[in-house]
Amino acid sequence: MRILVTGSTGFIGGALCQALILQGYQVRAFHRETSNLSLLKELEVEHAIGDLTQPSSLVEAMQGIDAVFHVAAMLSGGQPGRMYTVTVEGTRAVLDAALQTGVQRLVYTSSVTALGVPDQTTGLMNPEKAIHLNENHTWNFRPDHWHYAYNKYLAELEVQKAVAQGLDAVIVNPTYVAGPGDIYRKISSPIMQVARQKFQIYTGGGLNIVHLQDVVHGHLAALAQGLRGERYILGGENISLHQFLRYCADIAQVPVPKLYVPHQVIRLGAVPLGWLSNIIDLPIASELIRMAGYGFYYDTSKSRSVLGLPEPRSAEEAIRSAYEWFMQTGAA
Repeated sequence: MRILVTGSTGFIGGALCQALILQGYQVRAFHRETSNLSLLKELEVEHAIGDLTQPSSLVEAMQGIDAVFHVAAMLSGGQPGRMYTVTVEGTRAVLDAALQTGVQRLVYTSSVTALGVPDQTTGLMNPEKAIHLNENHTWNFRPDHWHYAYNKYLAELEVQKAVAQGLDAVIVNPTYVAGPGDIYRKISSPIMQVARQKFQIYTGGGLNIVHLQDVVHGHLAALAQGLRGERYILGGENISLHQFLRYCADIAQVPVPKLYVPHQVIRLGAVPLGWLSNIIDLPIASELIRMAGYGFYYDTSKSRSVLGLPEPRSAEEAIRSAYEWFMQTGAA
């Protein structure tokens, strides 16, 4: 089987290319001419030069292709218009090209952020008492307050339109992914920000941490067993924000942030810090300050049941593998 991977030079895409090759697939790596190829340099892939904003390059890249993993997206950058062009219009172009060229199967890498935010204010620091979001949750937040997430939601709508037109497509929704190879977040990664002691406070809320290899495994399982038009959360361990900071600090052997600030107070700083983000070195993107206090915990039972995924690696293992790779590659 011949498989095209968009976003092939990125964190998830690079690891996915490696896994596909190990399983005997022929891989065509779609990327821009200026992309960093460090994650592909040891891999026997066929290179396809193009851009999500150039539909003709996608059609050309999909000639003779059986399946597509559409992993490419714009993570951030403070350019809402550009993000929409790449994430939403780019996804539409990928889907159109797949329909035009007769691709048999497509797996779209979305994000749990496309599910919106939790509808609760209790259990924010205790994953066991909090409600866990599942694949049935839908967007419920102001689009202009979380551009990345809203664009992922809109891109999923494009996938569903393509499914209605006959494309056999599946959506996977990774949680926060940690592991080796995160080449574009060596400085911005929260793990390294904690290691550099940029976090001096903590608040309520939490997140789900998943190891990169579990996400790759989930992609392969979605290709083989995912049901057309369905979403599958690819998650790991639900932990509080304070536990996440503790894991990071203990692994990096730095002090754990001890000053608690209520999330209501932190959210009040979202707008002014957004204005100052170009001149202040913030430990996280200013857009995420509005997410303070939310318990982003997820139920992965559907993925385990339908895709047959095993028990995921722990959050601590995922964070440690990421930190060790960052240190080995000179991110300190």
